Amino acid sequence: MRIRTTFAAMAATALAVTGLAATLPNAAAMPAKGGTAAVHTVRACTAHPAPGHASCLALALADSHGRALKSPRPLPAAFTPADVQAAYNLKGLKSGGRTVAIIDAYGYSGLEDDLAVYRDTYGLPPCTTKNGCLTIMDQNGGTHYPDDNSGWDLEQALDVDAVSATCPDCKILVVQAYNASVYNLGAAVNMAATQKGVVAISNSYSGNDRHKTTAYDHRGIAITASTGDSGFQGGSYPASDGHVVAVGGTSVSKTATKRGFTESAWSGAGSGCAVDMLIPKWQASIDTKCDTRAMSDVSAAADPNLGGLSIYYHGSFQQVGGTSESSPMIAAVFALSGHTERYPARIVYENSKYLYDITTGSNGSCGGPLCDAGKGWDGPTGIGTPNGVQGF
Repeated sequence: MRIRTTFAAMAATALAVTGLAATLPNAAAMPAKGGTAAVHTVRACTAHPAPGHASCLALALADSHGRALKSPRPLPAAFTPADVQAAYNLKGLKSGGRTVAIIDAYGYSGLEDDLAVYRDTYGLPPCTTKNGCLTIMDQNGGTHYPDDNSGWDLEQALDVDAVSATCPDCKILVVQAYNASVYNLGAAVNMAATQKGVVAISNSYSGNDRHKTTAYDHRGIAITASTGDSGFQGGSYPASDGHVVAVGGTSVSKTATKRGFTESAWSGAGSGCAVDMLIPKWQASIDTKCDTRAMSDVSAAADPNLGGLSIYYHGSFQQVGGTSESSPMIAAVFALSGHTERYPARIVYENSKYLYDITTGSNGSCGGPLCDAGKGWDGPTGIGTPNGVQGF
């Protein structure tokens, strides 16, 4: 029996984190699912954006009072660039300088300085505006940068650090929308799509599934979008758009196995059926239990506790995850592969045998395949996670 979208929305399973925007240290926190009960997380942005707006999805590790954990040195359990490249068999791969675009709202005046510290700490080549690796523009392609916003600043730090960790030689374009409205974020996507060298565009935010715009329909560019951090919930836009690569999330741990890591569906990874988006051709042969477009397509590390990325932000290292982490990682993997012709989402379905198939873990109580990871496609992790770039 196919699950109707209305049921998907009603059966939402919320991740136990608190959604307070702006100042992270003042945000209350609750135990995070997917890791140990003693670990807490806090959202960088509000969990309930205003109508017509989206919210960023970064989740930072925090103490029981909602204060983000900060350190002058990298937190020991956080994923490093070496961990990301080892976990997904990416070590030594090069993009040839292809560009990954990052779409976010608001400004981030410390972006270049913070990125320089991050890359220097981990021995990555410099990526600056001077050497042409880093470009920052407003949604109109200019330098009228928006005001800073502490929540979205943390999101931008995660995004550029995730691309750096996954693809050290990728160029990075950051397009800053004037605010978090779907209209302005869409304008930023359209601007990014016109820039020379852009092969992938990452969107680590989500809003109400009933938003619709043509901004995410750009053939020949891998447009990735986070599925959200609230488990099985129905669709979230723009991940529910059939033109994008919807990116779910996993929990990743180092283990004494041949791969060196174990990976399972993260309990917070978004999945579900879109409200009224048609099923993409490449998903039509799969019984997703949805009568519309189903999330996800593919996934990567997102659990803030098990696989949360080490990032540098405003003078401190933090451990941050959420599907805000996995979306820029997958965009960077597409840049490494160079295979972004037509609509790249189809590629992972055509080459699923080359991906790591995630078969354990769950993000809700609706069973398989929408909530429970299993063989082949499932909601939390899609077709799977990168094993090199053959599947992309």
